[in-house]
Amino acid sequence: MRRRGQPSPRLLAASFALLAGVACASAQEEPFKGKAINVNIGFATGGNYDFVGRLVSRHIGKHLPGNPPGVAINMPGAGSIRAANHLSNAAPKDGTTLAILSSSIAIEEALGTQGIQYKSADFAWIGRVSMILQVLATLDPAKARSIDDVLRHDTPMAGTGAGSPSEGYPRLLNGLLGTKFRVIGGYTSSADSMLAMERGEVDGSLPSWNTVKRTKPDWLAQKKIHPLVQFVFTRSPDLPDTPTSVEIGKTPEDRDVLSFYTSGEELGRSIVAPPGMAPERVKLMRKAFQDMLKDEEFLAEVVKTQLEFNPLDGEALQAIVERTVKASPATVARTRALLGLQ
Repeated sequence: MRRRGQPSPRLLAASFALLAGVACASAQEEPFKGKAINVNIGFATGGNYDFVGRLVSRHIGKHLPGNPPGVAINMPGAGSIRAANHLSNAAPKDGTTLAILSSSIAIEEALGTQGIQYKSADFAWIGRVSMILQVLATLDPAKARSIDDVLRHDTPMAGTGAGSPSEGYPRLLNGLLGTKFRVIGGYTSSADSMLAMERGEVDGSLPSWNTVKRTKPDWLAQKKIHPLVQFVFTRSPDLPDTPTSVEIGKTPEDRDVLSFYTSGEELGRSIVAPPGMAPERVKLMRKAFQDMLKDEEFLAEVVKTQLEFNPLDGEALQAIVERTVKASPATVARTRALLGLQ
């Protein structure tokens, strides 16, 4: 029996429902309250991936509810496969963990690279800051100063992991063209690789051309660096005399392989989120990324640092990844054979 003055059970139930609804709405409005946005960087400090990852970590939180701070976390290992596996299997699926990974992760998946525990197409692709013009290049006093020279001279090149283009491209060209690249692994970033060039530990590496322009102006001024091949479909205005990877293929089958392997450059420096995120949270993160690209402070950093800036939205990136992982069995099998994966 209910005493006089006590609320009825129905009124209590309605009140609890109202309070729960208010709490739920509050949680939806402030999903990042008291949290930070971790941006995992699949490489060590220094280099272009690290630079872009830290740039995004500084700015994306301003465009999310509650303005959560960003934290850059370097997670190097196996050409960023370690970071990709962590993102797929261990990272929270609420938008608080993002990552910047090697542009080749979808290719490595298609090739069946050992150690991969992710599905590239299952990631939520948030957005691209830029395509990256990567170049196999040597530094004085290396004997090889053109791709033809590498047909005659043993040319040691720095590698940053079995799953990275820095090791894949030289091996692919050795198999297709008969070049004499010799990959020396153990380096953790493009900055580390370029330092090895200066020390004479290797003849060359695979830096982004923008990184060279931004961090090694003396190499350009003194004409010490020699670009051998650029990994894009169309020659950059910066390098009109350097052939593209697709150009140097001798047959249509060669060019199919080179196009497949070079397609990773379309992903460039992209931000991804874990698989399994709620669609509305993916939409929220993609919108925050697009808003960040128009942020005056973000753009000021892009201009000041001369960062390559060629954005692409998450939906388009998702389509590129799905196309890559569905490459023809013949092309994948030939690429695997040329890379010595069989």
